[in-house]
Parts: sequence; structure tokens; C-alpha cells
Amino acid sequence: MTGKITALTFFIIVFSFLISGLFVINNILNSEEERITEQAMLVAQTVGKLPELPVVLEAQQLTNKQKAATLKKTVRDVRTTNKADYIVVLTMDRVRLSHPKEALIGVKSQSNDLDDAFTEHYYTTTAKGDLGTVVRAFVPVMNNKHEQVGVVLVGYQLPTFVDIVANLRNEIMFATCLSLLFGTWGAFLLSRRMKRELLDYEPHEIAKLYIERSETFNAMHEGVIAIDNHFIVTIFNTKAKQILGVTDDDLLGQNIYDILPDSRLPEILDFNQPIYNKELLINQHTILSNRVPIAVEGETVGAIAIFQDRTDVKKLAEELTGVKEFVQALRIQNHEHKNKMHTVAGLMQLGNYREALQYIQGVKEEQDQLQTFLHERIQNQNLAGLLLSKVNHGKELGIIVEIDDQSSLEYLPQALDFQDFVVLLGNLIENSFDALQLSPSDDKELLISIDQNDQVLTILVEDNGIGMSEAQLARIFDNGFTTKNSQNHGIGLYLIQDIIKKAQGTIEVESTPNAGTSIVVTFEM
Repeated sequence: MTGKITALTFFIIVFSFLISGLFVINNILNSEEERITEQAMLVAQTVGKLPELPVVLEAQQLTNKQKAATLKKTVRDVRTTNKADYIVVLTMDRVRLSHPKEALIGVKSQSNDLDDAFTEHYYTTTAKGDLGTVVRAFVPVMNNKHEQVGVVLVGYQLPTFVDIVANLRNEIMFATCLSLLFGTWGAFLLSRRMKRELLDYEPHEIAKLYIERSETFNAMHEGVIAIDNHFIVTIFNTKAKQILGVTDDDLLGQNIYDILPDSRLPEILDFNQPIYNKELLINQHTILSNRVPIAVEGETVGAIAIFQDRTDVKKLAEELTGVKEFVQALRIQNHEHKNKMHTVAGLMQLGNYREALQYIQGVKEEQDQLQTFLHERIQNQNLAGLLLSKVNHGKELGIIVEIDDQSSLEYLPQALDFQDFVVLLGNLIENSFDALQLSPSDDKELLISIDQNDQVLTILVEDNGIGMSEAQLARIFDNGFTTKNSQNHGIGLYLIQDIIKKAQGTIEVESTPNAGTSIVVTFEM
């Protein structure tokens, strides 16, 4: 790479020097033409104002050859002094009285640019002649009566491009050598620095690594998205597009907010802290994400997210959870059924057949009423099974579980899935069971209310258990905090708060020691 960069820099310097040299020499040519034009006009005016010139031109007794001989020395001295290429003096009949070529002296001039000069005009022209490109200055010769008696023409040859280069030969060679020397040295240093910046990789090796990296990311079974400090996407592999339902092929270079406004990846740049195993809802897809800042030499230059699709897993978990709750409900019902059968058997052994029949009818009506209510008001059968099992479990614990008869649930909020709802409602009820079991009261009651309309979903769980103090209320959402003297507790409300944050809901907790606790959770639909 060093040789290529040096050669490229060398070529750029030579080319730039050539272009700039052409402009410089062209400017020199223009400046030289202006200078020579001014000089030609000045010399022509000087000759035109010589005192003896009008006298010679007006002398009637002298022939043209005699006039030419008289002016020869004077014109030659002026031409030599001012380094003019030629000075021509013309009579009013256009006869030359001086000229560099002796053969043309005494001969009329046929030049087309002389006409204005015989009408008392001062001017210059540029024309190509035998000597090359020549600047000529025309000045009328005036006598004491201010009458024109002749014309003076002074010519200077313009230098050519080759002449300018030849005159500046030493300067050009010095500048060229100096530029090439420092240019080559600078190119060498630049190439070395670039190679260090590229970790001593050659360009073709970097291209190969880039292709390998892209193919590696695309071959992964996890979604991978990376951004830089300006939120510009630098990695967006094929699996990430499949998981998140993104169809655009050209994503690199776009702002992450334009692709996924809810990616939560820019917040890693704000906090500069990794977040592991976080469940997120992005573009209507539930994912389990690890988001980590990218640091180079201690400086954060971007962030990367590696995630898996949890949608299918959650569906399976919902089915398993529903089955588990129904199994739990059946177990509790079986246990309760045995107790009721023992009661019926005892009444029949005592001969209280009517009481036994009334007891059976009462149990049946109570159970049918609860099941009918859950079937009609709670559209999700798995949740209905959860509530049924909790009611029956409460009976086992000696707790009266009452479900508000105005409760209803038709569908869940968009950001909340069944698994989240089970975790949320199940933990709230279990926390109330624990609080009620620790209460010395004989009348242990738990109220559950689920109220839904087009705007909000509200969940109320209220008990008359042991309650909590203000100090305990301040810490109930801390991971690991518990009011129970046992292990494996302290994460229920922490999980609930996490679910509420994900769905952008709110939770309100009111509690009084030895009186009970009321928890209200609200979600916008």
C-alpha cells in the first residue's frame, strides 16, 4: 500500500504542478504582452516627438532616400536603446523611411492596419508576421502647426510559451524538484500513518474482512443491529430484518429512528451502560435483547444490539401456562371435591338426606355461577382458568376471593401479551395471599376487579391482610426486597413494575399496617 500511495501522490503532484504551471505561464504571457504593448506605445510616442522628425518629413528639397539616410542613425539609436525589434517611419504617402530590411526602405506599405494612424489616432495591434507574433504601436507625427506629416510604427515581438519556459528553466526545475521531494516524503509519511490506522492491513485485506464480517452477521440466527454516535446504522443483518419485519434492503447509512423509532438502542449511547436479557416490544415484535456500547480505546463510538425473537416462544409459554393453570385448578377442585363428598357422605350417614341434597345443589349453583361468569366476562380462557384456580386456592387457604361482578376483559393492550398479564395478575394475587395468611383476622378477604373500556384497562387487587408501613412501601419495587422471612421472594413486584414500564402503564399502591393493601394498575388501550 505504501508504494501505491506514494506513486499516486507523485502523480497528483506532477499533474497539479503541470496544471498550475500552465496557468502561471499563461498569466506571465498576458502580463508580458501588456508590458510590451505599453513599452511599444511609449517608444513610438518618443520617436514621434523627436524635434527633427517633422522637419525631415516636411523637407521638400530632400528625396525619400535622403530623408531615410538622415533618419537612419537617430532611429537606430532609439531602437537599440529600447530594444525594439523594428521602428518604421512613414510619410503621408505611406512610403517607408526606415525599416529593419533595407530593401523595403522607400517602398510604400500595404498594411491593412495603417489607415487609422493617418487620421491622428494612437493605437496598438497584435499580428503575426515574419518574426512571429508582434505587438505594433502606431503614433502620428505632428508638426508645429499641429498638422500630421507622417506615422511612426514600433514593433516588439511577443515571447512564446517556449521562450517563457526557457527563461524560467532554473526556477521551474528547482520548484519541481523541491515539490517532488517534499511530496514524496509526505506521501510516504501519509501511507505509513494510514497503514497504522488500518491496523497494518492492506486495502484488499480490509475488503476481504468486511465481506467476511457481513457474511458472518448474516449467517447468525440472532438479529444484530449496530449504530454509531450519530445514530447511523452500521450493521443490520438479515436475521434482524426477518425478526422485525423490515423489508428495505438498503439500511446501512440510515438513521435508526427512521427505520425503528422504538429500537431503544440510542439510549445505550446516552447512559453508556450495557443492558442484558431485556425483553422489548419493537415494531410489534417481542424480542429478548442484549444491548452493549461499543468502545474503542476507552471512547464510546457506537452501540450494538443482539436479540432473539420471543414471539413463538411466548405463544408456546402462553399455552403451557394455560395448561398449568387448568391443571392447578383441577387439582384444587379435586381436593375440594373430596372434602365436599366427605360432607355429603356424613350428612347421608346421619340420615339428613334433604340437607345433603341442598348442600349439593348449593355447591353446584355456586360453581356454575362462577364458571358462567368467567366464561362470559373473561374472553381469554387461559385467564379465566387462572382466576378460577386462584378462587379455589383461596378457599383452600381460608380466604374468600371475590371477583367484582362488573369485571370484564375482551382483549389485552397492544404492548401487553398473555404471559405478561399472567405474571402481573398472578403475582398481585399471590402477594395478597401471603399477606392474608400472616394476618390474625378470621375474615380474610381478597377483591379482584378487572375493568376495561375503549380507553383504559384497570386492574384492582385489594386485601385486608397485614398491610405495609411507609418504609416498606418505599422499597416494594426493589429487586429482592420482601416483607416475608423466607427465601425465593422479593421479585414479584419488581417483575410487575418491569412489565408496567414496558407497556407504559401506571401502578398505585395504598397500604395501612394491619388493615390491608390496595393496588391499582392502569394501561392505556
